[in-house]
Amino acid sequence: MGPERGGVAVGRPTAKGTPLNFGEGTAFRLKSGRELARALLVLRLCAFPRLVRHAGTILTVSRRVLGARLWGGLLRATFYGQFVGGETPAEVVAAAGRLRAVGLRPMLAVPTEEDVGQEKDGEEWYDANRGAALECVGLAAATGPHPMMQLKVTALMSARLCETVSRRLAEPGAELTLERVEAVMGGEVASFPCLTPEENRHLGVSLRRLDDVAGFAAARGVRVLVDAEQSYVNPALSLATLALMARHNRASPWVWNTYQAYLQDGKRRLAGDAATARRRGVRFGVKLVRGAYLELERRRARELGDPDPVHPTLDATHRSYGECLELALGLAAQAGEEIEVMVATHNEVSVLHATQRMEELGIPRQGGGVCFGQLLGMCDHVSLALGEAGYAVYKSVPYGGAEATLPYLARRAQENQGVLQAARRERRLLARELRRRLLRRP
Repeated sequence: MGPERGGVAVGRPTAKGTPLNFGEGTAFRLKSGRELARALLVLRLCAFPRLVRHAGTILTVSRRVLGARLWGGLLRATFYGQFVGGETPAEVVAAAGRLRAVGLRPMLAVPTEEDVGQEKDGEEWYDANRGAALECVGLAAATGPHPMMQLKVTALMSARLCETVSRRLAEPGAELTLERVEAVMGGEVASFPCLTPEENRHLGVSLRRLDDVAGFAAARGVRVLVDAEQSYVNPALSLATLALMARHNRASPWVWNTYQAYLQDGKRRLAGDAATARRRGVRFGVKLVRGAYLELERRRARELGDPDPVHPTLDATHRSYGECLELALGLAAQAGEEIEVMVATHNEVSVLHATQRMEELGIPRQGGGVCFGQLLGMCDHVSLALGEAGYAVYKSVPYGGAEATLPYLARRAQENQGVLQAARRERRLLARELRRRLLRRP
């Protein structure tokens, strides 16, 4: 699958019902004038590469110059208001209500993660994040039917330990099996010879933290989509996620894993994990993304002299996403309720291809186990058009105070700067809808 040529992905009928068309922008009529103006301003600012590249520094310096109160007010009127669901539970529920009013669904996300080198002493930080994740479950359950949330494993387990476990898994004879990890989640003491006593202790409490969140989510009817992170921690993340599936996905796929198509082993990992879930007799949930750590992955590979784990070109990544999508949709069509899939992408061509394949495979727009996902405040012309056409569409909704969410958003902006800078169609449609209202045209 190639990229969008000239920014154009024309609509066409994709299944019985409303044709899907991203080029008309009529779905923006569902937004208020204030939302349109804010989106147009923010997306135009995000079209400047230097602004996005240095977002973290700009936010820090501007806070120091403007003071916390003025800084916070400006952010709420612009970037925070565009990309964040709110700070208080009432604000988050209200944001979820606004999404549902225009045919979209919220997928809540606590913006907390850790990379190797950022480890915390003791368990206090990870325990606090467990509490925040449990609160997120309750909040997601209060936002309406079919609730979802995202979870970062490195918020509950040291990234350094995830890296160590990932290395051990690549060694012959590693005893870090799915069955053993599942047993530790159930209360067995972690005692893996390939880990130190301290690593075993932290692994045990971390796995039980993850299991607490997954168990509570399943009891409340909330699907937990575990995020993929960097390639050097992903094997450990997948092992933990598959163990959570084995414990909680017997009746329904409450726990999902995320697969990054920009990694050269993305399709192999997806196929392997699907086969494991099938052998274990558990339901399987798939969130398919392109990937968000490209620059970091390549820089680390160069520094360590390791092979680049990422596909060499953008076209190769597009092809990989298409192949992973074909695999996932094929599995969903064959397995029925056994497998559910989220097509998480801002690429119009990928979205259109997915809807076309759903039609060909006989997967219904609603209730067929396939949904779509985009970030809050980005690619709304795609999300709204999908929702109007009857597809299940989720918007990833980070929430929290400005201090907690803005560093996270700065990283997401840098990871998605190609999408932000290429959002010409969305900016044009926003401007056209604003002009229509100002001129009071029908």
